[in-house]
Amino acid sequence: MIKRICFSSLLLISLFFFPIYISVILALLGAFLFSFYWEMVVLFFISDLLLGVKETRFLNLLLVSTVVSFAVLLLIEFTKKKLKFYNKE
Repeated sequence: MIKRICFSSLLLISLFFFPIYISVILALLGAFLFSFYWEMVVLFFISDLLLGVKETRFLNLLLVSTVVSFAVLLLIEFTKKKLKFYNKE
């Protein structure tokens, strides 16, 4: 449990102070390491609310990274069930 809290804190810090690609890599790593890493979606939602701008490419959607992180979380959880070498905690 303490690992999850520390990793979520690291992801929060990376969302505000590091480039987005570092945050995405950390979020993907957390989603793969932890079971149902909902913190990823919540932290990207907070990031979108504070730092997000409307994207005309995505139908003026403000919460682009939140929607993408939710879809990635579901995809990773589905993929983890199919992997033979993945051990559940």
